[in-house]
Amino acid sequence: MTEEEAEGFRRSAARTGLTLSEWARRALRRAQKAQASKGPEDKLRALERALTRGHPTADVAEILADIEKGRDLR
Repeated sequence: MTEEEAEGFRRSAARTGLTLSEWARRALRRAQKAQASKGPEDKLRALERALTRGHPTADVAEILADIEKGRDLR
């Protein structure tokens, strides 16, 4: 990294009241967490859990009509 980049990082750390080391650790943790997206198996399990909750479902037009009816908009 260039000295200019390093100085920019030092300024960012100082603005948040952190040491450069702690600021860097937090930034690296955020980057690592952002890359650790859930795989297809996790997404399918989440979908299966959502489908077992018994939430009401219907055609979108029917749902919107029910909402309007419940709010006395029609």
